[in-house]
Amino acid sequence: MSSAAERAASLAQAARDGDRRSLARLLTEVENRTAAGEAALRELYAQAGRAHLVGITGAPGAGKSTLVAALVGEARRDGRPVAVLAVDPSSPITGGAILGDRVRMQLHASDADVFIRSMASRGHAGGLAGTTLGAAAVLDACGFALIFIETVGTGQSEVEVASVADTTVVVQAPEMGDEVQAIKAGLLEVADLVVVTKGDRPGAERAAAQLRAMLTVGAQHDRALGDRPRPKRPDVLLASGLTGAGLAGVLAALDRRAAARAEATPGDGPSPAELARAEAQVSGLLAERVAAHLRAPALADRRAQTLSAVAAHQLDPYTAADRLLELLAERRNG
Repeated sequence: MSSAAERAASLAQAARDGDRRSLARLLTEVENRTAAGEAALRELYAQAGRAHLVGITGAPGAGKSTLVAALVGEARRDGRPVAVLAVDPSSPITGGAILGDRVRMQLHASDADVFIRSMASRGHAGGLAGTTLGAAAVLDACGFALIFIETVGTGQSEVEVASVADTTVVVQAPEMGDEVQAIKAGLLEVADLVVVTKGDRPGAERAAAQLRAMLTVGAQHDRALGDRPRPKRPDVLLASGLTGAGLAGVLAALDRRAAARAEATPGDGPSPAELARAEAQVSGLLAERVAAHLRAPALADRRAQTLSAVAAHQLDPYTAADRLLELLAERRNG
């Protein structure tokens, strides 16, 4: 067994046994895409798939972190272990996470059954880190049945979370014009649940009513769509992370979705969310590995020549991509 495999096996076993320091180290290996991290994921992946992955998304300032922290507290009152993957914007200098979400969730820092991990987006589009799914699989295999995935909050790119979560929660703040922004960003189309936060503030009830009215009007046009996919019609709930009002209702709505997922018949095959998550994982890894092969020294000259031709507008990028793929196939077959 290689040293990477031995390290992975040791960290994976310790993490599953409840050693939080080993779990943190293992997630670092996964996030850094090391050989040990990949080996650990290969071992742990078969033991994952039971957790309820809840994506929390919305515009900056909507109150995502406050809501997540409050929901963690609500779940802990029931004695449930909870994990949070909070994807933060990357530092342009170091590439690391700013750790803003971890600062906001310090209330749970001493709770051994709460694990909070800040991850740097590292320029990954869509508000998620490229290794988010790998980290979620590790936490799932280590016994966390409820995992919140909080996105960066970059506005219109936030819809990617719907492809990695079992349930997508769109967070809206009152009096911010977010109702219209959510439509523009396509957030309401991917939402399974809409939560209007800061429910103790003036205008919260009105914002919730406006969202319900918009969704009701949209529902009236569903029958005109024919065979086209119909938009989701999410419930709109009101909650306050400050006072705790409405949190039990939000958690109950999440539990109902988790129960429906658990009751699905195995013979029905994977759910659309599970298939989308598998496609996101495999597609991401394929892209990374193709890029890594193209950076190999044996292909460096051909790759550089192709890129130079594109930069000089002597070759279009589509033809260039096709040629590089053909180059990889020739190298593999040769």
